[in-house]
Amino acid sequence: MGRDLYISYMGAETDLIFNHGVDLPGFASYPLLESENGREILRGYYSSLIELAQQFNVGVIIDSATWIANRDRGAQIGQSRQSLERLNVEAIELIDQIRKEYDNVSIVLCAQVGPRGDGYAPEDLMTADAAENYHNEQIETLSRTDADFICGTTLCYPEEAIGIVRSGKTFGKPVAISFTVERDGCLPTGMSLKDAIIAVDEATDSDAIYFMINCAHPDHFTRVLADEPWFQRVKGLVANASRCSHAELDEAGFLDDGDPVELGAQLAALRRMFPHVSILGGCCGTDMRHMKNIAEQAKAVVS
Repeated sequence: MGRDLYISYMGAETDLIFNHGVDLPGFASYPLLESENGREILRGYYSSLIELAQQFNVGVIIDSATWIANRDRGAQIGQSRQSLERLNVEAIELIDQIRKEYDNVSIVLCAQVGPRGDGYAPEDLMTADAAENYHNEQIETLSRTDADFICGTTLCYPEEAIGIVRSGKTFGKPVAISFTVERDGCLPTGMSLKDAIIAVDEATDSDAIYFMINCAHPDHFTRVLADEPWFQRVKGLVANASRCSHAELDEAGFLDDGDPVELGAQLAALRRMFPHVSILGGCCGTDMRHMKNIAEQAKAVVS
């Protein structure tokens, strides 16, 4: 992808729950694949994002609905190992079908892999070996699909990221890693973003294709970004609309959608400061208003 601009959207779950009244047990969107109405909901998000990319002549990363389609998170909502395998495959088949419907836009398919536990309140942390063993199940399934790469998303400690990178290598699928941070710019475990990225690279011979930050407001991470070698490994910033902490968001009974114009301006400013950052987008609390502002303002930076 180089330095060409790509947009990415990871905010469908909060939009569906708070703005559209859609019930998502366990915060999982992949069960939507089990009904025609649910598939149309997902298709609507993907199509809207691609059409934004066409409008502003940028690329688009389509993230699958498989973020927490793993064994432990699936069991919490009654999913069997067999149903999870099927739904992981169907999630990629859906976005692959949609990609084939569009011409003249660069579309990249990302198979999302999320944390085993709560990415915002980490406990029972795994070793890198345990994380690799755990995530092998989902990643082996995803490796048999037409996804272009896998992204370990909303991770909060390096050992889980190391395990995901190693698993991707085992099954022959490129892997990106996206960490989340708190208001102080550090991971929920307290480790600095810099140290986490360096730890993953050192343990994997820099096998991750790139790193990202997601599920945090720009105010939370801008202060820790620096023109240093470790930050050259960060290619994506997919931001929350709200300035609230993760704990505050978990307790909120309403959606804080922030300011779409301001969010677009903040991400565009970071693109201007760090031209190697080529993926920008919205996470919790965002919708297509935010994505339009992000695409329009970031595109102006590189035009």
